Amino acid sequence: MASASLTSPNLVGRSAELAVLDRHFDTALARGAALILTGEAGVGKTALLDAAAARTSEAGFRVLRIFGCPYQKGIGFSVLNQLLLRLAEGIPALPAWQAETLQAVRGLSQEQPAELLAITNAVQALLTRTATETGPLALIVDDAAWVDRSSAMVLGTLGRSPHAGPIALLGASRTGDESLLNNIGIPEYEVRPLDDAAANELVADRFPAMAARVRRRLVAEARGNPLALLELPVPLDDLQQTEWGALPAVLPLTERLKNVFSTRVAALPAATRKLLLLAVLDGSGELHILQRASDGPDGLSGLSPAERAGLVQVDGGTGRLEFRHPLTRSAVMDLSTSEERRWAHGALAAELPEGSEHRARHLADAAVGPDDHVAALLHEAAYSTLRRGDAVAAITTLLRASELSATGTDKARRLAEAACLGANITGDLRNVRALLDNAGHADPSGVGSLAAATAAASRLLNGEGDVDTAHRLLIGAIETHEWPGDGETVEDIFREALNTLLLVCFYGGRPELWHSFEDVAKRRRPPTSGRLLPVILGAFGDPAHRALPVLDRLDHLVRGLHQQTDPVRVFGVALSSTYVDRLPGCRSALRRVIDDGRDGGAMALAIQAQFLLAGDAYSGGQWDDVLAMTEEGLGWCETYDYRLTASTGRFQRGLVAAARGDGATAREIADRLVSWGNPRGLGALRVYASHIRALSALGDADFDTAHRLLRALVTPGEVPLFMPHALWLLLDFTEAAARTDHHEEAAAHVAAFRRADIPSISPRLAMVTDAAEAMATADFIDHDLFEAAIATPGAERWPFDWARICLAYGERLRRAKAGGAARVHLDAALGTFERLGAAPWSARAAGELRASGIPVRPLEPVESDGRDRYALLTPQERVAAQLAATGLTNKQIATRLFLSPRTVAAHLRSVFRKLNVTSRGGLRDALTAPMP
Repeated sequence: MASASLTSPNLVGRSAELAVLDRHFDTALARGAALILTGEAGVGKTALLDAAAARTSEAGFRVLRIFGCPYQKGIGFSVLNQLLLRLAEGIPALPAWQAETLQAVRGLSQEQPAELLAITNAVQALLTRTATETGPLALIVDDAAWVDRSSAMVLGTLGRSPHAGPIALLGASRTGDESLLNNIGIPEYEVRPLDDAAANELVADRFPAMAARVRRRLVAEARGNPLALLELPVPLDDLQQTEWGALPAVLPLTERLKNVFSTRVAALPAATRKLLLLAVLDGSGELHILQRASDGPDGLSGLSPAERAGLVQVDGGTGRLEFRHPLTRSAVMDLSTSEERRWAHGALAAELPEGSEHRARHLADAAVGPDDHVAALLHEAAYSTLRRGDAVAAITTLLRASELSATGTDKARRLAEAACLGANITGDLRNVRALLDNAGHADPSGVGSLAAATAAASRLLNGEGDVDTAHRLLIGAIETHEWPGDGETVEDIFREALNTLLLVCFYGGRPELWHSFEDVAKRRRPPTSGRLLPVILGAFGDPAHRALPVLDRLDHLVRGLHQQTDPVRVFGVALSSTYVDRLPGCRSALRRVIDDGRDGGAMALAIQAQFLLAGDAYSGGQWDDVLAMTEEGLGWCETYDYRLTASTGRFQRGLVAAARGDGATAREIADRLVSWGNPRGLGALRVYASHIRALSALGDADFDTAHRLLRALVTPGEVPLFMPHALWLLLDFTEAAARTDHHEEAAAHVAAFRRADIPSISPRLAMVTDAAEAMATADFIDHDLFEAAIATPGAERWPFDWARICLAYGERLRRAKAGGAARVHLDAALGTFERLGAAPWSARAAGELRASGIPVRPLEPVESDGRDRYALLTPQERVAAQLAATGLTNKQIATRLFLSPRTVAAHLRSVFRKLNVTSRGGLRDALTAPMP
């Protein structure tokens, strides 16, 4: 008979336990075996018994399942009778005296049951005969602690018998429970709680819609107990299981969990439960706080019964009180009354200093009605929480502060602020209207408040509203807002209003919107305002004309992002970095914001952070990552109704489609951006659409179409105010203008960039400006400018732009009959375009190579240690290395490749470093040495 394989698809994280049971039943096939599973309540012992029963049955065992019962523990042979009932048909076939013995045990004979040894022998005979006739037996005993003494003695003797035959006894007993089966020498195996990975998998499988942050909280509280993992979600409503509802500080227990965790707490003295309640609500574990807050005469001595019961312990290292299992805290809360909880909160608040967030929260939980003083304290606590990066908790705190507000004005203000933060930070756009309606009912005069206007503007921008309406609404609210003080809470709401107005101006795309923004921000800016706003205005709002004075400050802010916990500030710094090429320094901070959003935190900011990273990935040539990131981001936009924010993700997908030659997708995205943006006055979306269409046309060498599209956006000789996107269009416009013989336009546009000193903003902008100027030249090839662009330090960070420059240079060299030099740059462009999947650009580069008449074939690699040496080198470095290895001087190589000797020297220094050589002789040896 095959061994019993206990690999069950229904059990998560129990492969080790199932392997133990597998070996146990294999042993039983040969000579019989017994095993008792032990473990805490709810750890999964019964689930393992179920799995064993199912799989052993499939493997040919006959399964006999019996259960201990607390109500029958005093009744002799009650559990043994469960077994005999299942085997009753085999009893008459036993010798008469054994059959009579078992019938007496069953109460079906006038005889009294014989002595225990005779009963054991009769049961063993019955089991052996049954196993011989029907196959091996699996005797499974659940709740072994409740097995009556007589039955336990019989089963224990059978389990220890070396001649039991193919009979497997498997029992389960809770750790700490007294059981005769645990005390007579049967081997035991402790079932441990699930590890974190398995616990997460179990909850995710059973509750797939649960937010990650909620799942992590449950996993932490359950501490690997499967019953707790499956039961803790049950009392939570749909909002609490997803990202919208706040979880209680102490999770509620179901009836099943109460039976497991509340029994020992309920048995404690009242004074002990009181101390435990203080410990639960305090949460710090500090004994001195409990001692001061307790009004009992014995102080902390009341904890002793809980320590003896194994519910709490004092950590020897920290001196703090710890609950041995987090759900004991829930049991303490569940057994307390509302009056007791209010008393405990009040007692703890009295021991905390004025101004403490914890004091404010305890006072709020102790309150039984409106209390303006407590509401004001809680209001301040909400913004402290926000600045630490927990926007969800901040909104929950604001809502509680609104409940405690005695006046309609304060209630409305706090509801509006919750709506504002929800719309701009947490992604709670769908609840904005309800919150604003409630605020209006509380105080109809407050519907035009700054917070309410900011929330309403966010709804307008992502709904059916238009830019001008949102702009007027925000400007009016900022103009008329009366500052209630100079505290930081004022600053936070003002910041959100300005952030929303900033997006209105950006997406509106008109200078007059920006001018009114600047005016109102200067006049109405509170004195405590930080220094980020000028950076955002300069580097993001109008980088062409205002970035240079703020770049040092921006670089400082980017370097400090690793310490920044406020997601609003992280986003502001990253947004400022977008057009001035500082986004790589923001990546890790943006990922933190995204992870927080995935976990149910600042989702609105997470969406925008995702698209910032996608834009960075596009510039860096990670186009497959762009598609993956924007797909996820657009899914969030659909879920949370952020339709305007979605336009950025669609624009990025449109660029990839255009660059890769997917014209149908590019056109569909461009058309969608225009059709949605035009009725709402979203000028930026028209720019997005034209950029996509022009890039698609350039790839197809349709330069007339590209010039027409870009000429509608660009005035040659001018760098428009408040149009940051113009910095991304220089190369496109110059190429389109030059290829359609509008060289004067191209030259004028480059000259405008030079006058504005735009190349000083970043190496990328310097690279594309040099290349654009070289492209604009009609009568000769400006080798110095092309070389300078191609040799820009770190040019590999912008592979698509760099490859386009190589292509443009190669095209001009080929037409000038410099075929060898052209091949270097065309090869480089072709290789990069192919890696990016930029099919139309690859076709252009390949066409130029074919037109040159030079066979297009890869350079032969020389391998050593299984590595391709040439894979380490750029195309220019490969050619320079080959020529240098033949003995040519730098000047001779420069003449052949139309490069300067200085550029050749730079290439060779890089080659020497990469190939670990120090001379031309070493270079020749490295390139020609055979494989060992």
